[in-house]
Amino acid sequence: MQLCISNHSSSTIYRFLNPILHIVDKELKTLAGIGIACFCNHAPHSNHSDVWFVKVVSTLCIQSSTTSLSGFHSDYLRNNLSPSIAFEVIRRLNGYHCNGKLAFDFFQFTRLNLNVTHSIATYNVLLRSLCQMGFHDLAKLVYEYMRVDGHLPDSSVLGLLVSSFAHAGNFDFAKQLLSHAQLDNVEIRSFVYNNFLTLLVRRNRVQEAVSFFGRILKSQWYCPDTCTFNIAIQGLCRVGEVEKAFELFNDMESFSCSPDVVTYNALINGLSRVGEADRGLELLREVQSGNVFSPDVVTYTSVISGYCKLGNMEMASSIYDEMIRSGVKPSLITFNVLIDGFGKSGDMSSACSTYEKMLCCGCLPDVVTFTSLIDGYCRSGKVDQGLRLLDEVNGRNLAPNVYTFAILINSLCKENRINEARDLLRQLRLREDIVPKPFIYNPVIDGLCKAGNVVEANVVVAEMEAKKCNPDKLTYTILIVGHCMKGKMSEAMTIFTKMLEVGCAPDRITVNSFISCLLKAGMPKEAYRIKQAAWEGLNLEMSSLRRNIPIMTNMDIPVAA
Repeated sequence: MQLCISNHSSSTIYRFLNPILHIVDKELKTLAGIGIACFCNHAPHSNHSDVWFVKVVSTLCIQSSTTSLSGFHSDYLRNNLSPSIAFEVIRRLNGYHCNGKLAFDFFQFTRLNLNVTHSIATYNVLLRSLCQMGFHDLAKLVYEYMRVDGHLPDSSVLGLLVSSFAHAGNFDFAKQLLSHAQLDNVEIRSFVYNNFLTLLVRRNRVQEAVSFFGRILKSQWYCPDTCTFNIAIQGLCRVGEVEKAFELFNDMESFSCSPDVVTYNALINGLSRVGEADRGLELLREVQSGNVFSPDVVTYTSVISGYCKLGNMEMASSIYDEMIRSGVKPSLITFNVLIDGFGKSGDMSSACSTYEKMLCCGCLPDVVTFTSLIDGYCRSGKVDQGLRLLDEVNGRNLAPNVYTFAILINSLCKENRINEARDLLRQLRLREDIVPKPFIYNPVIDGLCKAGNVVEANVVVAEMEAKKCNPDKLTYTILIVGHCMKGKMSEAMTIFTKMLEVGCAPDRITVNSFISCLLKAGMPKEAYRIKQAAWEGLNLEMSSLRRNIPIMTNMDIPVAA
């Protein structure tokens, strides 16, 4: 196989090969030799010598990666590794070999040890690949090198960096990137700010998003658009701060921004969340009176939801009828909201009628639909009907969600059907996709304790913890009282101690209930210890609880006769 080399003589080739291949063993020489021949015969570029050089260096990088690039020295390499060659090597390591970490190692080695001044193209390709591969610490270091070398990211790379670091949860560095861009007069496109604000809101960092948005409004380096306002308004409405959202809404005009249907939908939804459905309806009428845009299904559904939350199903039905007359087709969410509203109002006839309308409209029910119907039946005392619907959910290959289980388990426990509730917990245990909450287990634990079966209650707690669901205050209170009722005071003390150890501070109900049980059992000393624990902030260690505290003669805890 003949080498495709046009600009290097044989003597030059061997002057290059000998010092480089000297750092690797005999096998590496064979591999590199075969690799060079294969690479060069298939080189797509006209400059075969550069292609040859890139592929040899890339091959040696791959072989040296198992140890270190620290011995990767050569005068020929030092003198002939240009920024463009380095770029091609890095691009090859990234793309062909999918090894971003090795590409970074080569970049850092050549920069620090061979004094290569890398091009902006190299920085861009490295930053993109490292972010995509999740090497954010390395990407941060490359960015710092980039600034030291006098390079600035363009708007595209900046957007990628901000988004990637924000997705990784490093919002502080994302803000730093934006700050640097402002100081360096790098163009920051609106979608970069909007994407950053959206990620903050999605991570429930609404106040931080609003604060950042406030800085945008006061600055001179960016003029927000309608989308920017919408993100901040949606975030505020999500956390119930509707009046602050209206303040932003009223400021839009001063920034030459006009509200759109998304703006109104966010505000109406926010008003519905805080129980101000009438104000939401007023905004709907405001949209209808304008000629710029029309209310959509989200607008109507948000108003309907507001009235459903208030239990005003007559008004909710009226808005639904108005939506149909206006030619807006209801969505799955619209039907689910209505079915849930009728169910909570105890009107299962209307709930079922709405379900039938839903099917007639070609809208397929989901697990939320059935859960709302199950909840309605359980509220009406028809638990068996709810259980039949659960069978239909399973028959449709729809997985019951955490609320489906919670509703049925709680309803069964209210009817003292503990064994059936226990069976549902066993089904839940098989669902690896659900991390349940304590409110699902507590009714069963309570039912078992009231029946005197504290042993089985402890088994349920163990299953609960196996599902990575930590007991809450109510769980511990139920267990403490349950064990006390069985005369197991020592076990109750152990449970109370564990409660403190895991950082679950008992409330007044827990403390008073336990003290009452201890006094009835003729254990005033232990009752005093529990009360002292409450006085001292409920932060005592086990050793503190168990220490021997003498009973004072003027102790204000009555002793049971």
